[in-house]
Amino acid sequence: MKSKRYMITRPCLQEGSLSLLKYLESTFPTSGPAVFVDDKGDEHAVQIDRERMEIRGVGSLYHAQHLNVNDVLMITTLSPARYQVEAIVKPYAPPATPRREAPVPTETRRVVVSSTPHVREIRMQEVRVPVGAAPRPAEAADAPAEARPTPRPEAPQPEPVRAAVGAPDSARPAATPRRSTPAQAVDLRFRDAAPDAAPARPKPGPAPLPAGIEAQVAEFARLSGYRAEDLGGGTMRLRADLGAHGYAVLVATTPAALSSAVWREGADYRVQVCGEAERPDGAPRLTREALVALIEHARLAPLSPVDLRGYWKAGSMDLESAASIAELVSAYIAQRGTFSSVLLTLAQQPANSVVSVQRLAERLGSGVNFAELGSILDTLTRPPFQALTPLPGGQYLLRVGVADLLTDLAEYADGVRRRVRTPVRDHVVV
Repeated sequence: MKSKRYMITRPCLQEGSLSLLKYLESTFPTSGPAVFVDDKGDEHAVQIDRERMEIRGVGSLYHAQHLNVNDVLMITTLSPARYQVEAIVKPYAPPATPRREAPVPTETRRVVVSSTPHVREIRMQEVRVPVGAAPRPAEAADAPAEARPTPRPEAPQPEPVRAAVGAPDSARPAATPRRSTPAQAVDLRFRDAAPDAAPARPKPGPAPLPAGIEAQVAEFARLSGYRAEDLGGGTMRLRADLGAHGYAVLVATTPAALSSAVWREGADYRVQVCGEAERPDGAPRLTREALVALIEHARLAPLSPVDLRGYWKAGSMDLESAASIAELVSAYIAQRGTFSSVLLTLAQQPANSVVSVQRLAERLGSGVNFAELGSILDTLTRPPFQALTPLPGGQYLLRVGVADLLTDLAEYADGVRRRVRTPVRDHVVV
């Protein structure tokens, strides 16, 4: 049984829970009690809740292993409702000591301490960067991803990470090396690009942000699956219409909204809009900088109210929360990039040839593990792909060339798209 890798987020630690993301659903197929066995052999009783897509009671494991945000759990099924959980904690690099004759101020940033094609592990770490230094150039980050070269670890000049668009430069994550030399940071849009793919045609630049907080909240709602309602008096409501899984978030766009009558409307969570540097009393905050970053992330990959509920429950939605959501978006895009890599490797074989899983894995390298590869190949055996036929001995028959497969899929998708009627749904109700 292959292990599944899970990166711990701040809501996980605060709630003592573990989110059942899509790739974990097969590992935890049913609701009910279960047991996690840690590295020391200690057992931790947990509760699997498929309805809420989370595992509760993991706090004792986090505490016993002294785990923190972005540490990793390797989860292996031992038997039904019993799992081996191995914790991976990355060591901190000690911050450099400033010279006595010329002390340099330091600031805390989220930095990449380890990176693979699938997972970026990020920590809060002090770096010796003069506070108030001139912002780094942003032209490279704003350019389309397809127009820029693939980042290489040995490249000497880092590019800025777009994890917090609209934030001050000091609040953005800084790239740190995979080796002892600086590495280029990876834009989230790069994660879907296969290394040997031909350059695609440049896409249009990103759509401009709407003007005004209310319009930005409505845009975030549209992209993330909420229904936005303007209740008046500087109050908006984000409603997740998910039946038994639904919830509502009240958003105060002005300080005066906190004392208005509509602020007492029923809701599961409440936040007030403010700046990143502000710490207002009362309701948890939704910072303007985080809102801009969330819109950017939702444009890169689909976000849903299910993905975001844990962040509302944890309290304030600020740049730190947005950076954690950026990791989730990055994981989604990385999964898409892994699928692309497998297709491009299969494209090197002609139609009606035999695919050896072992040789395919060797050609893909360490970027794709056997569990991911097996899942992708299984997907390619089913409609609408039907590109592979399983053979004995862990082999497959490639029924059709990848170029013809993609052409047929494009025609199929275009035909279905022409028959789709968009459901009528107002995202903003005034």
